Amino acid sequence: MDPMNNPFSPGAGSPPPEFAGRGAILEQAHILLKRVLLKRPEKSLLLTGLRGVGKTVLLNEIDRLAREDGYRTILIEAHDDKPLAVLLAQHLRGLLFDLDRVLGVGNKAKRALAILKGFVGAIKIKVGEIELGVDLQSEVGTADSGDLEVDLPQLFTAVAEAAAERGVAVAILIDEIQYCSQSELSALIMAMHKMQQRLLPLVLIGAGLPILPGLAGNSKSYAERLFSFPMIGPLSEADSSKALNQPVQTAGVVFNADALHEIYRLTQGYPYFLQEWGYQAWNHAVTSPISLSVVQEASTSVMHRLDENFFRVRFDRLTTGEKVYLSGMASLGAGPYRTSDIADTLGITVGKLGPTRAKLIKKGMIYSPSYGEMAFTVPLFDEFMRRVMPK
Repeated sequence: MDPMNNPFSPGAGSPPPEFAGRGAILEQAHILLKRVLLKRPEKSLLLTGLRGVGKTVLLNEIDRLAREDGYRTILIEAHDDKPLAVLLAQHLRGLLFDLDRVLGVGNKAKRALAILKGFVGAIKIKVGEIELGVDLQSEVGTADSGDLEVDLPQLFTAVAEAAAERGVAVAILIDEIQYCSQSELSALIMAMHKMQQRLLPLVLIGAGLPILPGLAGNSKSYAERLFSFPMIGPLSEADSSKALNQPVQTAGVVFNADALHEIYRLTQGYPYFLQEWGYQAWNHAVTSPISLSVVQEASTSVMHRLDENFFRVRFDRLTTGEKVYLSGMASLGAGPYRTSDIADTLGITVGKLGPTRAKLIKKGMIYSPSYGEMAFTVPLFDEFMRRVMPK
């Protein structure tokens, strides 16, 4: 096979050649976007799932759908070392200047810019050389208290009113939203509560790890009434086969049934791994159909790539103690794992493992699927740990 024509795209957020098995979630997003345009209430979306299930890909596709529907969109990625307010301010500035250029009566876009200027000043964030408004004075008394839970709902209201005046809607999309602090998440929830109460044209669509519903519920008890939390999981075997066969068929190539079954067994249906195995199987194949023996040969290359990149980049961020904790988990086989069993394996009390467990959760390496249990956020990471840790 010509590697230049390889249809598969393993990478962080790279769009797959075939959106197999994701029609329902894309339809849910489509309904949300359309209903908000019609000024009808609808829950915003917070997608949850493990690493490698395609949350970022879905978020990018929803961003594209929103823009097709005439939305102005903001797509950001939350992380530990930059406050949410900084990320939002930089993008809201551009959005509001864009709205201000649209012909029409009214001056709500200018008012929103003035409110944004006060918001930035009140929380004392640094935005480099960005000018929030050359001739605008801050609007005193709106979104300038310095309390994000008070200010963000007021800022979102001003932005949404400016959009409504111009006959458009706004979609704010936040990837890795679990990295928002509790106060940031609480402020987002309160802001979206205000949007629903006033039927304003601003939606929030986020993506994060499975801890997200719990974080949202802990921040505000009414979060479940404002958001849907669709769980993005691995693909079924039928959808996995479709994700592999559909892209290659356009080039007159097919996978044998036993090759497809083997890839599904190895990947467990996780989309990122499907792309890796499809990519390497294509490059190893000489001709169609792609056989089981080709997949078995390609698997060596895939595992090397995963170990040195996908898994290793996460492993290298861990302390020795954190690696020992994860090794203890992996030694128990496939998860989830009871915390008491992990402690027994490591010969230490559950209480003494608490700080390490908390750090691993914060780093996004593990999560608690139910009380007293832990699991890896990265699929197949237990197998990687068993390969790299001393026996």
